[in-house]
Amino acid sequence: ALANKPRVLLLDEPLAALDLKLRQRLLVELDAIHDEVGITFVYVTHDQGEAMSISDTIAVMNKGRIEQIGKPAEIYETPRTSFVAAFIGDTNFLEGRVTESLGERFSRAEIDGLGQVMIDNDKPVRPGDRIHLSLRPEKLIVSREKPASAEWENSLPGKVEDVIYFGSHTTYWVRCGEYRICAVQQHRTFQLDETAPSWGDEVWLHWHANDGFLLEQYREEDENLLTLPED
Repeated sequence: ALANKPRVLLLDEPLAALDLKLRQRLLVELDAIHDEVGITFVYVTHDQGEAMSISDTIAVMNKGRIEQIGKPAEIYETPRTSFVAAFIGDTNFLEGRVTESLGERFSRAEIDGLGQVMIDNDKPVRPGDRIHLSLRPEKLIVSREKPASAEWENSLPGKVEDVIYFGSHTTYWVRCGEYRICAVQQHRTFQLDETAPSWGDEVWLHWHANDGFLLEQYREEDENLLTLPED
């Protein structure tokens, strides 16, 4: 495919049939080939990890329509819509209403069924506005004790419903009111010992106001959202 020195090379799910370790190794080789030949690769994939690791620019498409184009970090850290937030990585999705402005940077909001939280005004909001807040699982900290309010702007009580150990990290599913919230704890910063939360434990989830981001819209057809209010 490279012999004719094309200006653009289309790669349509080239690693889809390979096992995980071989896929990871070939991703590194593809990246090196791209740097060496200096042409544009259009890499089509349903694997979000592949897209994040090999791309300079990502276009996220939903039913034939581009939802957002940007650098991998931009797409992940500041997704524009709930579809993008859910498609690139995992997310917790909370709904509520702005109750108070705390200046140019922050506001306070009432999350449906959970209570008051502080949010970052990464998008313009006013008291009374409905909001759709996304929290990445790795941004949430799980602890047995309620943290000091001076250290964390937001804290929610909950109960551990599931614990999944992955080696490098542990995933916690925590029931907070109507929501089932996912939190990922990396073991380099979180000691997995007898003091770590387990099934049935009462815990606290806490995060900084700027760890969450506001989404432009929520549509019922958006799939793979980790948390939604239950009927």
